[in-house]
Amino acid sequence: MFKKIFKSMSREHSENAENELTQDELVNNTETTDQQAEPTEGIPTAEGLSEVEQLGEDLAKEKDKFLRLFAEFDNYKKRTSKERMDLFKTANQEVLQALLPVMDDFDRALIQISKSEDAALVTGVELIYNKLKDTLVSKGLEQVDIKAGDAFNADFAEAITQIPAPTPELKGKIVDVLEKGYKLGDKIIRFPKVVLGN
Repeated sequence: MFKKIFKSMSREHSENAENELTQDELVNNTETTDQQAEPTEGIPTAEGLSEVEQLGEDLAKEKDKFLRLFAEFDNYKKRTSKERMDLFKTANQEVLQALLPVMDDFDRALIQISKSEDAALVTGVELIYNKLKDTLVSKGLEQVDIKAGDAFNADFAEAITQIPAPTPELKGKIVDVLEKGYKLGDKIIRFPKVVLGN
């Protein structure tokens, strides 16, 4: 009987010892975990900076990258907006250039028709000419303002030939305009063709 009691007591004692060991292990594990979870605020890293300083530097670098990217995107938006506006301004350039010979024909026709005695014919052609001219002007077409007696500037006119100047004042200047020039906005789409006096 003593043996049975002794065995049961020794079993309880060994179970208690195991439980105690398990509880000790739990306490040790918890302490280790707490120590690992503690912030390493004052502990220097390999570069000699604390973790907070390192994070601050990383944040500053990322902020700088973001600002640069934002500036690049803003420049891209401005550039594409300017290109789009330029495209809108000159989108109809080919059509306008194709209509310039028609304008020249109208100019020549008006000179010849004005010699006619038929006033209704002259008025009718002038109406059509003015309507075409107003339509082209509304699309941005402008005539290059150049006339006989003006100083020659190769940026705004194209010299076809030179002739002896009829008067000394016209020497090196424009004697005659053979073909009108036109511009679309600030861009000259056809240079006026002129004769120079030498």
